[in-house]
Amino acid sequence: MLSTGGDEVDEAVASMVALLRPAVGQDWADVNAGRLEWSCRQTAEHVASDLVAYAGQLAGRAQNRYVPFAITIDGREGGLDPADNEGILDVITTTGALLTAAVRTAPRAARGFHPFPFRSANREGFAAMGIAEVLLHAYDMAEGLGLTYEAPAHLAEFVLTRIFPNVQPGPDHWQTLLWATGRANLPGRAQLAEWRWTNNLVLDTERLRLEGVTPAAAADLGAGGTGGFDWIEGGPFEGTRDAAGMVTKAYEAGVHRPEFGLFVLVRREDDRAVGGMGFHGAPDEEGKAEVGYDLAEAARGNGYATEALRTLAQWALARDDVRSLFATIEPLNAPSRAVIARAGFVPVSEELDEEGLQAYELRG
Repeated sequence: MLSTGGDEVDEAVASMVALLRPAVGQDWADVNAGRLEWSCRQTAEHVASDLVAYAGQLAGRAQNRYVPFAITIDGREGGLDPADNEGILDVITTTGALLTAAVRTAPRAARGFHPFPFRSANREGFAAMGIAEVLLHAYDMAEGLGLTYEAPAHLAEFVLTRIFPNVQPGPDHWQTLLWATGRANLPGRAQLAEWRWTNNLVLDTERLRLEGVTPAAAADLGAGGTGGFDWIEGGPFEGTRDAAGMVTKAYEAGVHRPEFGLFVLVRREDDRAVGGMGFHGAPDEEGKAEVGYDLAEAARGNGYATEALRTLAQWALARDDVRSLFATIEPLNAPSRAVIARAGFVPVSEELDEEGLQAYELRG
């Protein structure tokens, strides 16, 4: 079963606390955390602030604006009383528990505000961001305090497959995460000067949510799982599983662009997944991108595919890098031809391609 991240948050926080406890006798305020401009004490404060902020954003579920949560542990007005290093570890443990609780109790569809790049994150996204803050800043503090730290590989993998979908995986997940955040070199890859993580994109229609599929969810779907979605009877259909496999291959090759991957169509009324829709890859040099879709049989005949395709096409054609969309359909597939026509696509020609498919196009 695909994890939502609560157990992983707990494990990451425990890993950081175990690392730092032998160093509580050092002066954390007098030494910088690795290459950061913050002291180790300020870095620990930052971790605690992020953990409670992520818990608050997810629990509050305000998607249109940031709700300010902050915690200080250096005696500033509005913060906690001055804490010794043992107390700081207690604060990190407590705020980590708050994020764990928020992740475990949030409904699957819950989302909270996060600015980059798509203005919100779900429970897995907030878990992954919290884990990333803990692991990476544990590494930074270890450098400053003269300690050695290596994060558990499966925690680094959890982060990479949820919020670094455009980073090609490597044989060592921890070293890949350090590289992806500008902290290490990897053979054959240029060192990064700037980086950001990426939560999944969600597009809303009147009755549906188009939820971007992460590499973790794609791998689960491709292996016969649910991808973390609650599917109606008969879902996911084979085309969705095939598309998930395409996402996995693109991710492993380092060419995956998450906004041009797979979306699962989820009914807003009951949070049930009914089908899949998305792109066969990023647009080519001419700004042309191919779309595909399918529905579970029990969901057909309700106009879901048309509604979703109109929204996806509108979103894509509003981008500077997309000039046209196309799809190829079997001539005898009347339902799919009807969907494509209702969404505004027109036949490119009456000729069939070498696979016996007819091409349809929609231009911006």
